[in-house]
Amino acid sequence: MNKDRAVLRGRNLTRRWGGVVAIDDVSIDLVQGEIHALIGTNGAGKSTLVNVLSGEVPASSGTVELEGQDVTRWPQPRRARAGLGRSYQRTTIFAPFSVLENCRLAAQARFQHPWRWMSPASACGESGDAARSAASRAGLGHVLDREAGRLSHGEKRQLEIAMCLATDPGVLLLDEPLAGMGAEETARMLELLASLAEGHAILLVEHDMDAVFRIAGRITVLADGVAIASGAPADVRDNPAVQTAYLGGAR
Repeated sequence: MNKDRAVLRGRNLTRRWGGVVAIDDVSIDLVQGEIHALIGTNGAGKSTLVNVLSGEVPASSGTVELEGQDVTRWPQPRRARAGLGRSYQRTTIFAPFSVLENCRLAAQARFQHPWRWMSPASACGESGDAARSAASRAGLGHVLDREAGRLSHGEKRQLEIAMCLATDPGVLLLDEPLAGMGAEETARMLELLASLAEGHAILLVEHDMDAVFRIAGRITVLADGVAIASGAPADVRDNPAVQTAYLGGAR
């Protein structure tokens, strides 16, 4: 992938549930080398947009392109295999398993060997190597054997990202990875995200405005399912519509 090229594009995306319009004609580009933050109040449509981009929810209208290919009708597993990684608001790790085992499970989706069904997962060198590499990149290389449920809150969020990385994605859709973190954990996570931006296109859904304006190269603001602003952080901060709808009035 070339830096500064849009890897994931959403065009005129709308999602309706009966008479309720969750997102309305939203367009967004995710570029390699950039963290693109998606902000908005609760109920603004952020999670719905991420679900549509990831393929977990079909769009009522509009298109999604991944690496220049129309994937609008592709289900989530196929998009994931094509290079789209996703984390969730709620932790989705396997608590009784070790850090390495969690990452190896994710990597197995990439290295599938159905004819080896009699062999243990640990016998797959490819998935093991991918798991170790992903854990190391996420800052967990020193706790590979630790039970996931015994990790700190921040480390669990790091593990979720490591599990994404184990699938070798080009795009990372990260839904509130900073939720519930203290200052030290937030700083560590922001450092990790900055290090990952070089080789990925990242969409960051986040409520921590200080963190968003520190790390994002571009910000899109949703209000009632509509994108009311999108641009550089300084431009978004100074946008009157954003100040009124989200940031609490003129500054």
